[in-house]
Amino acid sequence: MNNGGLEAAVAPAGGPQPLEWKFSQVFGERTAGEEIQEVDIISAIEFNRTGDHLATGDRGGRVVLFERTDTRDHVGHRRDLEKMDYPMNRHPVFRYKTEFQSHEPEFDYLKSLEIEEKINKIRWCQSANGALSLLSTNDKTIKFWKVQEKKVKKVCSMNVDSTKAMGNGPMVGSSISTNSRQYIANGGCTSNDFSFPSGGFQSLHLPVVTSHETNLMARCRRIFGHAHDYHINSISNNSDGETFISADDLRINLWNLETNSQSFNIVDVKPANMEDLTEVITSAEFHRTHCNMLAYSSSKGLVRLIDMRQSALCDRHSKLFVEHEAPGSRSFFTDIIASISDIKFSKDGRHMLSRDYLTLKLWDMNMDSGPVKTFQVHEYLRPKLCDLYENDSIFDKFECCLSGDGLRVATGSYSNLFRVFGCSEGSKEATTLEATKTPMRRQGLTSSRPLRSLGSSLGVVRRVKGADTSTLDPNGNTFDFATKLLHLAWHPTENSLACAASNSLYMYYA
Repeated sequence: MNNGGLEAAVAPAGGPQPLEWKFSQVFGERTAGEEIQEVDIISAIEFNRTGDHLATGDRGGRVVLFERTDTRDHVGHRRDLEKMDYPMNRHPVFRYKTEFQSHEPEFDYLKSLEIEEKINKIRWCQSANGALSLLSTNDKTIKFWKVQEKKVKKVCSMNVDSTKAMGNGPMVGSSISTNSRQYIANGGCTSNDFSFPSGGFQSLHLPVVTSHETNLMARCRRIFGHAHDYHINSISNNSDGETFISADDLRINLWNLETNSQSFNIVDVKPANMEDLTEVITSAEFHRTHCNMLAYSSSKGLVRLIDMRQSALCDRHSKLFVEHEAPGSRSFFTDIIASISDIKFSKDGRHMLSRDYLTLKLWDMNMDSGPVKTFQVHEYLRPKLCDLYENDSIFDKFECCLSGDGLRVATGSYSNLFRVFGCSEGSKEATTLEATKTPMRRQGLTSSRPLRSLGSSLGVVRRVKGADTSTLDPNGNTFDFATKLLHLAWHPTENSLACAASNSLYMYYA
């Protein structure tokens, strides 16, 4: 299959060997029988550009930050590390850094609408002066946060007699004076019998301000609100470091990080008559290197690439990425499972990854006639689409991610499973892992061959009364639709994955 010019470090013929994934860490691991609180379920996850920090958001409106520790503990020149025989291929190790309450539940009195505090997306911004900056959003409001260390300052070595009290209280470490003279603020005295000694004060010196400890402080710098009538599903930073976009079902707005008083509507798909509405925006992402280009996906399975230089309102796309369906394959569920839940650009900006309900598609930005590769994530669920529709699982929104070198892609599935595919020429890699401490135990699940019933092949939905509605994978394992791995992120420079399984954050390396 033609890879459309996939040029990221192509390995010898046959493709690179599949990675062997190992468990690294888990945060928030629940014990057997422990009840999960709804507010603790992770709803967003994101590495920063260097991979030294990781942020997660949950349904309770909290943002939790983790920092990498293995690089800090072994700082030194490569040659010095080689002399110490220290392994250079160590895997990332993170620790808890801090957390803060980003959003609170609100109520829109004009629309009689409750606004959840759930964090929908997190995006890191460029850091400055040692401070960490990030954007977080719920359904209606985007907030720009700055997290930095603040030193706790104290004044000591003051030139005051410790036996005397100041007007505003005793000195630290001293007892209250019993002297009958009255002292006022700043050390003055109300009596007139005070005089300087003839030799002056031998120990006269200035107070010293010392910093004994540092505390992490999270401060909300700006609030970007009142710009979306519908729920925000995406935010994305521009490569210029100054602007970002926010997208809801019908509009995409352009913001400047320094100005929260106005935004510019650059995409508007709302029809004059809402009865004519046929598709909605599902995801939007800025190009990684070209600040004038962005892509957005729709519920029809389309990805539109737009150039902001063409016009103020980008109502016309530069390119349209779509895979045309085979004749006669259309069914009741075709439009539902074609809806794209997430799109991501590769690090070099040459390729784009999209995720719909059943597949991952890799696109070449120079070829919009069709995807260069299609990966079947859980094709064996196709005969069960009717059951998935009844329990609303067919509307689940899975995220996707690419490795920093562009050789692999990953996405989540049900039963807390996630899949890693090789996308270089000739690669057969299709690994299934489980978000547990033994990720490779479900390794048998590598078949991507569709198990289609006659009914699904003909586009007919048939229900047999009393039939078994349990869903099995090709190896006979039962699928649990209540446990789904929707959110995951790939480390920007190393083969390391962070996965959100309910309220637990699992990390793996290869």
